[in-house]
Parts: sequence; C-alpha cells; structure tokens
Amino acid sequence: MKKNIDLELTVVEKQQLREQKISLKALRDYAPDEIAAMLNASPERTKELTALAEFQSIPSLGIGFAKELIAQGYYSLAQLKGKSAVELFDAYEKHSGCWADPCVEDSYRLLVHYLEHRDESKRWWDFTKERKAYRAEFGFPADRPVVAWYETDQYPKAQAHRKG
Repeated sequence: MKKNIDLELTVVEKQQLREQKISLKALRDYAPDEIAAMLNASPERTKELTALAEFQSIPSLGIGFAKELIAQGYYSLAQLKGKSAVELFDAYEKHSGCWADPCVEDSYRLLVHYLEHRDESKRWWDFTKERKAYRAEFGFPADRPVVAWYETDQYPKAQAHRKG
C-alpha cells in the first residue's frame, strides 16, 4: 500500500487531528462516519476525503489524478469498475476541454489494470508502450479537443513560457 496520501486538509482539520492525537497517516484507516465526527466534516467533505484516500491508494497515482476523478463525479473505485482505460481517458479529455499529456492516459491504464488485478507492482509508466500501440492502431476520437493542456489557463507556467 502507498505510504503517503495527500488529503489537502485545511488548517482547522489538521488542528482537530492534532488535538485528538491522530496522525494524517492513520486517518485513512477510519470509516467515513468516524472521519466526519473527528473533523466535524459535512457529508460532502467526508465523501471527498474518503475518495482522495481511496484513489491515491493505487501506487503512482497522486492527488491531481484523484481530484480529477472527483471532478468527474467519481468517489470510489467501485464506480470505475468495468470501464475501459480508453473510455475513461477520452471522457477525461472531454471533461477538461483539452487534450492531455500522454502520461495521463497511462495513468488511466494503470487505474483499470489495478481494478482488474489488484496488482500493486505496476506504475503508470509501465503502460506507455501499451498506450502507444493502441493509439497507433486506433488513433483518437474525431471529437477530441483541439487545445492542448499546456495552452489552457490551468497551466500559467506554460502560458508565460510561450509569451516570453
């Protein structure tokens, strides 16, 4: 199991854990209703925290990937079961309105592999060859966004680099 999981707790939430002498690492071992009580969290916040922990439990998938799954309306691995990596990745690009870095597709392939096999030995980069072979044969959907991720306002460093 992954050692470090980022829950992006607020200052107040961190203080509440300190007062109860509960470590951030131990928080993932509690049930959602216990987390809600410990942090005085709303049902929505508890759902988000639980999802962040569950998604990041997959080796080499981090907080950004977990937050994007939540933004798409996923809150558990069970909701993703049975979906293909291609289906999830293409939906992600449509949701974000731009085409993504290829490593994001590799991450979706890792996610699906993990769901199907519970194999903790793989990392996202283990799926690069598979992704390249698939895209060489099948390409991308005709309605794929035309703007690249680095051309959006979400990536100000890339914007500044192009302007300067």
